Amino acid sequence: MEKLLKDLLISDGISGYEENVAKIMTAALSKSCESVEIDNFGNVIGKSGRGKKKIMIAAHMDEIGMTVKHINEKGFIYFIKIGGINDSILPGKTVEIINKKGEHITGIIGTKPPHLMTSEDVKQPLKHDSMFIDIGLSSRNEVLKVADIGDQIIFEPVAGILNGNFYYGKAADNRISCYTMVKVMEMLAKLRDLNAEIYACATVQEEVGLKGGKTSSFKVNPDFALIIDTTVAGDMPGIEEKVSALKLGKGVAITMIEASGRGTIVPQKVRKLMLEAAHENNIPHQIDIIDVGMTDGAVIYTNREGILTGILSIPTRYIHAPTSVFNIKDVNSAVDLAVKTIEKAAGKL
Repeated sequence: MEKLLKDLLISDGISGYEENVAKIMTAALSKSCESVEIDNFGNVIGKSGRGKKKIMIAAHMDEIGMTVKHINEKGFIYFIKIGGINDSILPGKTVEIINKKGEHITGIIGTKPPHLMTSEDVKQPLKHDSMFIDIGLSSRNEVLKVADIGDQIIFEPVAGILNGNFYYGKAADNRISCYTMVKVMEMLAKLRDLNAEIYACATVQEEVGLKGGKTSSFKVNPDFALIIDTTVAGDMPGIEEKVSALKLGKGVAITMIEASGRGTIVPQKVRKLMLEAAHENNIPHQIDIIDVGMTDGAVIYTNREGILTGILSIPTRYIHAPTSVFNIKDVNSAVDLAVKTIEKAAGKL
C-alpha cells in the first residue's frame, strides 16, 4: 500500500478535529499545486492552473468517531457519537483517545455482559449512552492526567491489503477520495492545454452536516464542481441488487441522484458529459442512484446562484464502521474518470 494512502487511512480526524489530516493533505497537494491554504473553517484549498473557468474538486477529510463527554469517579469514560454510527457495532471495539498533547490512549468500549442482562435488558437494543470506555485506570483523577472532556476518540487505526486488489482501512470514508484527489491534481499538473483554474478542496465536517463543502464552494465560486466520495457497495450478504448493484472492482460509480432527490440531483448535461468521458476512454464505471445519504455535492450545487456539479463515488463495503473494504482498481478508475471529466468540463461546460 502506498504510504500516502496508508497515512490518510490511519490518521485521526473526526469532524471538527481534522488538523492532522489537513497537514497530510497540505503537504501532498503542495507537490502539484501553485498554492495551498487552510481557510478559517479548516478546509485545505490547493490551486493550480490558469484559465477562463474555475473548476473545484471536493473530497471530505473528516471521519466518524466519538468525543469524551463524561468521566465517572471510577475512571470509566462516557462519550457522544460524531457522525452516523450504528450503536450495535460498538461493544468490545478498540478505540484511541487523542489528548491535548496528541498522545494516543488505547481503550475498549464496554457494556453490561449478556450473562448479567435481565430479560428486559435483552429486549432493548444496545445504545451508546449505556456504554463506556475502559482505559485501565481506576479513578477520575487518574484519567484526567491523560484524557479530558472534549478529546476526540477514533476507532483503532488499521490499514492494509486484504487480498490482491482488495484493501482495508479505518476512515476509508473518505480518505480514499482525498488520496484520489491528490492523484488527480498530479495528473492535471502535467496537462499544458487545460484552460482552467483548478481548486482541490479537502473539506471538513461533512459527516455532521456537509459544512466544509458549503463554505469552501462559496469562497471558490466555481463554474463546475466535482465531488469525490465513497458509496455503499452491494456485493455482500444481506443486500439485494435492487437496493445496491454496485460491486467492488467493477469501476468508479457515477452518482446521479442522492437521498431520493433530497441531496444532489446531478444535471442532465453533467451526467452526459461524465458518461461520455467514461465511454470515450474505456474507463470502468457503474451507475449509482442513492435512496439515503448525500455528499458535499448537496450543498455545493445549491450554493450561490447554483453550481454545475458531478459526483464520483468509490464503492466501499462497511462504510461507517471501524474498518471498511475497497478495491484499489476502483480508486484508480476514479482518478482516470475525474481527470477526463475535468478536461471535458474545461472545454464544454
